[in-house]
Amino acid sequence: MRILVTGAGGFLGWHTRVRLHARSQHDVVPVDRSAWPQLADLARGIDAIVHIAGVNRGSDLEVERGNVSLARDVANAARSAGSAPRIVYANSIQSGNGTPYGIGKSKGAEVLAEVAAAIGSAFVDVRLPNLYGEHGRPQYNSFVATFAHAVARGETPQVTDRTVELLHVQDAAQTLIDALTTDDVLVEPGGTATTVAAVYRMLQDFAALYATGDIPQLAPGLPTNLFNTLRAAQFPDRYPIHLTPRSDPRGTLTEVVRNHGGQGQTFISTTKPGITRGEHFHLRKVERFAVVGGKATISLRKVLTDEVVSFKVTGDAPVAVDMPTMWVHNITNTGSDELTTIFWANELFNPEDPDTYPEPVQR
Repeated sequence: MRILVTGAGGFLGWHTRVRLHARSQHDVVPVDRSAWPQLADLARGIDAIVHIAGVNRGSDLEVERGNVSLARDVANAARSAGSAPRIVYANSIQSGNGTPYGIGKSKGAEVLAEVAAAIGSAFVDVRLPNLYGEHGRPQYNSFVATFAHAVARGETPQVTDRTVELLHVQDAAQTLIDALTTDDVLVEPGGTATTVAAVYRMLQDFAALYATGDIPQLAPGLPTNLFNTLRAAQFPDRYPIHLTPRSDPRGTLTEVVRNHGGQGQTFISTTKPGITRGEHFHLRKVERFAVVGGKATISLRKVLTDEVVSFKVTGDAPVAVDMPTMWVHNITNTGSDELTTIFWANELFNPEDPDTYPEPVQR
């Protein structure tokens, strides 16, 4: 399919594009604010529109009218596409709740449903709860992003406790992707019920353990996703993680991973001079590299960007570098001797769901 994604540069838009990039062969046409004037042209011949762009800042009138205006622009683009594209709408559980945002999102849904009916296409209204995850903007995308960045920097944010339902942004992205083929008109994915204070405590506990390189107990779902959110907020400033060699007359011992529960898998590799390993990324997996012999450069690039971070490492002073999710990574032997590396991942390798997506760091 050829899929146009609005709001492509935003939090949910980027995650949706990353997931499509990793798990499908669809041709994605990204539209952000700079490309909005060309929306109608970009929509020509499109098979589907995933409308994520929205307005959640400004005066009450700007928020309400802004969301309706965006929906009308998308509706006009769908009419002129010449291909009756399916329309998937990233709506909110606040839709219709009487707030300016809820009113604007609800009216936007009406606009898009009407145009889908007029052009003989399908419309799917996806009502999302509060989203959180890696690379959210603090003070903007969610309180989780604000807390993660504060904890990563040793700051204390204001915590006003309440019950909240949280959906990881990659799960939201998958819901939007599933809506490309569903027969449902309304989709309401459920999140995880928790509290604001509980999220803050979990992030604090994770940060306290991780400050020394220890890996906390990572239950599936919210705990693992929050830990990955914290790691993203710390990257690259808090890396590499310095390991502490302990020596005696017999030699030296260095702890590479201290895991406080859950499964995990450790393996060791040797790499000849000039050879590069890796060249892939993960959507959920926690993976650690630790060079214990030789010299290497570990390089990472944020998916769908040209942003590259590199670390020079040596077995003479072992450090750990943990790969943030959705960053392509590799390791290259830059020395004249054989490179020895210990790799650790927080889950057992499953060939049916490896969570490993090949891609070179250098594009």
